[in-house]
Amino acid sequence: MSMVSEFKEFISKGNMMDLAVGVIIGGAFGKIVDSVVNDLIMPIVGSFGNVDFSSLFIVLGKNPDGLTALADLKKAAIPTLAYGNFITILINFLILAFIIFQMVKLVNKMKKAEPPPAAPPTPDDILLLREIRDALKK
Repeated sequence: MSMVSEFKEFISKGNMMDLAVGVIIGGAFGKIVDSVVNDLIMPIVGSFGNVDFSSLFIVLGKNPDGLTALADLKKAAIPTLAYGNFITILINFLILAFIIFQMVKLVNKMKKAEPPPAAPPTPDDILLLREIRDALKK
């Protein structure tokens, strides 16, 4: 078997295609959650305390020029601990985890709501054998 045919067999398996679809949809879903967090939630959270999380940082190195903007500090290669970005990503993760939790909860609820499939009727030959067995017991 050539490597090309092995690769074709590998890539055409159902699980591989499901994984590819999941990764693509997951990437798109991640962008939606990023937008919800950055464009909708963070401005509301920031309005309560006039806090812009992206501007929260600690300067770790010497700052001889007295730079105050994170972008300027990074451009000048001054080490900074940009914990505000971490807070934004953490909020993003918590929202994403909550949404996935709700989706799994809904799917599990739908699975429980489905009635179990009815047992198939017993074939006539089995019924006849049971009658014979019961008659022989008497």
